[in-house]
Amino acid sequence: MSGETLQVYFLGTAGALPSIHRNPACIMIRHGSDTLLLDCGEGAQQQMMRAKTGFTVDAIFITHWHADHYLGVLGLIQTMSFMGRTDPLIIYGPRWVHGFVDSVMALTRTHLNFRIHASELAPGDVVPFDGYSIRAFATDHGLVSLGYILEEDSRPGRFDREGAIALGVQPGPLFGRLQRGDTVQIVREDGREVEVVPGDVMGPARPGRKVVYTGDTRPNSQDWKDWGVDADLLIHDATYDDSEKERAKEVFHSTAGEAGEVATAIGAHRLALVHGSSRYTHMASHIQDAQNTFSGEVIAPCDLDMLELPFRK
Repeated sequence: MSGETLQVYFLGTAGALPSIHRNPACIMIRHGSDTLLLDCGEGAQQQMMRAKTGFTVDAIFITHWHADHYLGVLGLIQTMSFMGRTDPLIIYGPRWVHGFVDSVMALTRTHLNFRIHASELAPGDVVPFDGYSIRAFATDHGLVSLGYILEEDSRPGRFDREGAIALGVQPGPLFGRLQRGDTVQIVREDGREVEVVPGDVMGPARPGRKVVYTGDTRPNSQDWKDWGVDADLLIHDATYDDSEKERAKEVFHSTAGEAGEVATAIGAHRLALVHGSSRYTHMASHIQDAQNTFSGEVIAPCDLDMLELPFRK
């Protein structure tokens, strides 16, 4: 766990209409050897080629059934089949995910080398993985929609090397056992056999890293604030800058300033603004609006940007 990488690839950061510089929504998360896609907009497989990520995808999580968030699935599964994939693929999503997968298979006239399974999620559902989990939460986009939180399991506390030696534990394999949570038996110089438990030499558990992805939504942290609190990275809908607040309300999207308010409400450490409308040629005004409501780091990633999240000190 302590050596797992956590990388976020922004493969698609556009709003509903792509541009020559931005593709529709697609976020790739690499956790150790696992690769997840959060949404899979049109052209996702080409973005994966450009980013040189390969096509090993362990699961796909769709936020909602607007085409700019799922049209890339059909081409991607064809490519994975051509590349010889045999492992099954699970597509997670809100209500109607089974109908979506059925439609994908109905359109796939060529034989696939692997099976595709649908898994319907509701707010609060948790999908466990090795060392972390994905939790679904409700978003506000005018139809059934979800956001997703990747949260790592807690990490062991810091190991007190000198304290262990003082208790009679010699450096070596016993150190590793204690750090893994095992109780060890040692024989002291006076011949007494004693037991050393991890609590004797390990500090309090430390939280793992956390990434929150909202998909398309109005600012709506009430239902998931407790789950998303203290996120290392919040990836939030920022379709408009703050000059278009009324338009954002009409179409169930957020402004950059509203995204900043959410980041502040959950105590996020970093905010990434995505899903910018094609009416904007740059995101400078979005960044400024978000900085007016959030004191942490604000970024507006370009397509193919990659962000690596380190463990906190």
